[in-house]
Amino acid sequence: MMATQTKNVSTTTLWARLFRAPSATTYLDTNAGELGLPSFAEYATALCRARGEVVERIIKRSGLERCFGHQLFRGVRRPSRDSVLMLAFGFEADVELAQTLLRHARHSQLYPRIQRDAIISYCLQHGYSLMDAQQMLMDLSLPLIGGEPK
Repeated sequence: MMATQTKNVSTTTLWARLFRAPSATTYLDTNAGELGLPSFAEYATALCRARGEVVERIIKRSGLERCFGHQLFRGVRRPSRDSVLMLAFGFEADVELAQTLLRHARHSQLYPRIQRDAIISYCLQHGYSLMDAQQMLMDLSLPLIGGEPK
């Protein structure tokens, strides 16, 4: 069966197609053009271009070490979940964009039932800086972003 050539089909539509498909392989074949995500490096670089941002400024605002940050944007290194969250602050992202960054990095998304994730989400949505978010996490005795897990 040929792959459908449509682009930008919603996730809800893909879920419906998956559950209606006579088999998983039929779904994969029919929707091949809609499956997969660009790598984190490809997505982050394209996001910089789309926003007219300079990678160096994103890295600086993120608090990541400069060389490591450039390796993430070149795809030489795979970012940890916390590195992605730091870059979300560097991008001055809201929660929706942070979730997209996490998805492209193949990490679990922020979840409001987890205290640390709730604080990070609140800070992102309200435009807090990484330093402000770190202070709020510290005040609540929660692990810092990029810090050692407790």
